[in-house]
Amino acid sequence: MKPYYDDGQLTIYHGDCRDVLPLLQPVDAIVTDPPYGETSLVWDRWPAGWLDACRSVTNQLWCFGSLRMFVTQSAEFLRWKLAQEIVWEKHNGTGLFNDRFRRVHELAAHFYRDDVSWSGLHKDPQFTNDARARVVRKKSRPAQWIGATGDSTYVSEDGGPRLMRSVIQERSCHGSAMHPTQKPESIIAPLLRYSVPQGGVVLDPFAGSGTTLSVARKTGRKAIAIEVREEFCEMMVSRLAQSELAV
Repeated sequence: MKPYYDDGQLTIYHGDCRDVLPLLQPVDAIVTDPPYGETSLVWDRWPAGWLDACRSVTNQLWCFGSLRMFVTQSAEFLRWKLAQEIVWEKHNGTGLFNDRFRRVHELAAHFYRDDVSWSGLHKDPQFTNDARARVVRKKSRPAQWIGATGDSTYVSEDGGPRLMRSVIQERSCHGSAMHPTQKPESIIAPLLRYSVPQGGVVLDPFAGSGTTLSVARKTGRKAIAIEVREEFCEMMVSRLAQSELAV
């Protein structure tokens, strides 16, 4: 299948990911934001079977979604094991229902195939330089936990590194987005760095405006994007051209 765009580092395919994925070589990880299927909008339709198609190209994936989406589509995730989840806390949120809490977050869930070993996956834990001054904790743990979680003592220096928290606060793209569900680069970047080694390949089967491509370029990874709507393929090409000029 001929790419819509290919510069040697970044590749874009125009088409349905369920048709394109079987034609691709394996990648290190998928980072994507599928349609949640929660509204009456024409484009917001869950594409049944895309997760099975992903198994042919990767052992692990990060999938954005709402809890409602993951529960509703739980049967499609049966062949994937849940490893962890990130909560993206936004500066704004949706207020469609006045009788519920205002929703200011989305989830990014990390899955790996049910037939592969967690220990065999590439993982690069992320850190932030905001540790508290001289925090020391020590508590006894069952011996069988030590190998999985490390020892029970740690020391943090003021401003030094600490393991990145599972709740990440980042502004949304409201007011500047080119795509209706566009994610900021700052929420994509830690997921990509965690699962894709330097020089590795990330795949986004619902590429939208191309945020995953942009992050891959900036962090020294290769990326493959698949997008079913041609207007967004063209938007990605334009976005990448503009970022080249800005470098």
